[in-house]
Amino acid sequence: MKEIKNHRIPVYAVLVTVLLKLLFLLTRYIQEDAFITWRVAQNLLDYGVIGFNGNDKISASTTHLYVFVSYIFNLIFGKENFIEPLLIFNSILFTIGSLFLSHLLLKNVWNKALFIFLIGILPPAIKISILGMEYGILFFLEMMLLYYGFGKSKKWAQIVLPVLIIFTRIDTVIFLGVVFIIDILWNKKIRWLYIFGGILGAAGLLAFNWLYFGEIVNNTIVAKKLAYDKYYTFHQNLDHFIQNFGNFWGMLKLPGNFNPFTIVLLVFEWLCFIYLIRQKEKRNFFLWIIFIFGWVKQLIFLSQKSMFDWYYWVPQILLFVPVLLFVLEQKIKRNLWLTLLIIFYSIPMLTFQTVHAIATGNGEWNYRRTIGLFLNSYEKDKNQWIFLEPAGYVPYFSGLKTIDEVGLVDKKVQDEIRKDKKNFWINTIKNRKPKYLLSYDDLFKSENAEYIKLHYKLIKEFRVKDHLRSNHFILQKIYILKPSGSDYNLYERID
Repeated sequence: MKEIKNHRIPVYAVLVTVLLKLLFLLTRYIQEDAFITWRVAQNLLDYGVIGFNGNDKISASTTHLYVFVSYIFNLIFGKENFIEPLLIFNSILFTIGSLFLSHLLLKNVWNKALFIFLIGILPPAIKISILGMEYGILFFLEMMLLYYGFGKSKKWAQIVLPVLIIFTRIDTVIFLGVVFIIDILWNKKIRWLYIFGGILGAAGLLAFNWLYFGEIVNNTIVAKKLAYDKYYTFHQNLDHFIQNFGNFWGMLKLPGNFNPFTIVLLVFEWLCFIYLIRQKEKRNFFLWIIFIFGWVKQLIFLSQKSMFDWYYWVPQILLFVPVLLFVLEQKIKRNLWLTLLIIFYSIPMLTFQTVHAIATGNGEWNYRRTIGLFLNSYEKDKNQWIFLEPAGYVPYFSGLKTIDEVGLVDKKVQDEIRKDKKNFWINTIKNRKPKYLLSYDDLFKSENAEYIKLHYKLIKEFRVKDHLRSNHFILQKIYILKPSGSDYNLYERID
């Protein structure tokens, strides 16, 4: 009976960790791109079409699986009430994923419990859990694949899970590929069922894209490549990598191009990894997988100038795993090591993430969302169009049809970029004549001011400084310390 109770300790750690992270829901910090996925899900609910603007089919969300999960939550809880249950679901899945990982890497139940908790309060783990993106599901599926597919050699896992993983994000072929290569090198055999699962997932995704959308690769990938594509020399590429390495590789962003904390963390991660693999244990197979994947994923995305935080969340967590294992398994002065880790890393990072979540939640939910709510009440005809960037909060809460400057939710923008990238913005306005323009800039002072003045009027200015007030003293200090958001100007067509 005692042994059974002991085996429940990691499960209790899952519950405690989830409950702690649920406090972050109070910050209302939700990532902009989550609302793109949720609008696609609601478009499917309302029109029976996977798209963003009514009956137009478009893969505006990078993740197909999460769109369907969001659709189910909208169906069950309704459009007004689905967000919190979905965020809780994401948090639970991520934390169960950390439970799977603890089973693969640790034997002592108390070490497993501490591992789950300390992983769960890292900044990227909190963001995965509460920001509304698909990474909670993804981490759960990837760790489930390692646990059941390779830890327990379950045949169903080797077939089914690669399919679900690829349908969550197409770039997960990096993870699946790393697992495949290390498995061959380590075990000197080929798992044909795993290969079949990978082929089935990739072929299924490509076939679905082609048959439903008439495209092979998701529109979001094509749009970003087209919009952000720019020629770089080798030295420019290297400079860009060095400038962004510190703030995307590590968990702490600092102003400027050099981040010493990331360098210190990276060195410590390597030292702990080397120390662990020298012990020649069976778990080294999984350590090699998560560490190599962390490096490969980050190198690929940084080299491709993919400057979006969420691409790096899972690698940041997995690269930190050796540090936790090193500390938890110390035989001499373990409690001292653990205390030092908690005092000098875990608590400061948790504090940083708390402040960041409060400030950014204010900038997104209390500020940017109000722009959408204003438009929702101002414009009753939801068939009117707005041209803006980005396409998350404002389109979601306004209900207006949307053209975004990148072309994530409207392919016609991509046609304008291909024809004349320099002038695509004004050409889109001239050709499409959207009723509303939302811009960071004062368009009456822009290079296209003459045309804008002739056809549009300024109806409202939205300013970050107007949303830095709070009745709570501490919140007010945080809002002022770290103001979040951008100023906007809203224009309405007059002819």
